[in-house]
Amino acid sequence: MGALQCQPGHPEYVDLAEKTGFSFEQIGILHKRFKQLSHNQATLRRDHFNEIPDLACNPIRSQIIEAFFDTRNFHQNGDGTVQEIGFEEFLVVMAHFRPPSLHMTEDQREAVRKEKLRFLFNMHDTDNDGTITLEEYRHVVEELLSRSGALGKETAKTIADAAMLEVASISMGHMEPDEFYEGITFEHFLKLLSGFEIESKMNIRFLNMDTSTLCK
Repeated sequence: MGALQCQPGHPEYVDLAEKTGFSFEQIGILHKRFKQLSHNQATLRRDHFNEIPDLACNPIRSQIIEAFFDTRNFHQNGDGTVQEIGFEEFLVVMAHFRPPSLHMTEDQREAVRKEKLRFLFNMHDTDNDGTITLEEYRHVVEELLSRSGALGKETAKTIADAAMLEVASISMGHMEPDEFYEGITFEHFLKLLSGFEIESKMNIRFLNMDTSTLCK
């Protein structure tokens, strides 16, 4: 009850918390961030994301931004993209970058992992045909390895190159001479990344901020 009293005038936070897993405090912080990015407008456009410093040097910056406008990520079985998003859509997409709760069961943690991987897969399946290319898979592996902090960029790139070649040799080695390689499906993608600890690797620094600078 006390948590509800922390957000007077925002009863919609209850529904948003259930949909995303964010606390009322985090929703409040992200709401202020949303209003700052949108210049107090009701919707965000792609160009508004240019004002996020932590995205400027991200190697998959364009894919991350596009993910916010991909209706597949709105939990509504959507298809295609939109030009603008409201706060709820922003928050639902942000939830994909939220680390899993320490109190989750193994089944819940596995469901979160699968959802994150689906989100990551969608980011690279830009034409929504259900597959990604070997080169796109290599980019995913390189990005995940780079974010681990244990490897330098060149080492991560070398391992990613090797991973791509391994997938290519396995996939194409089982093909008939007249078959055409169509790419990596989501089911294959899940198996390929079974050894990666992705739960804490997918993040954007939206919550790590001095909220006092956003107060009016």
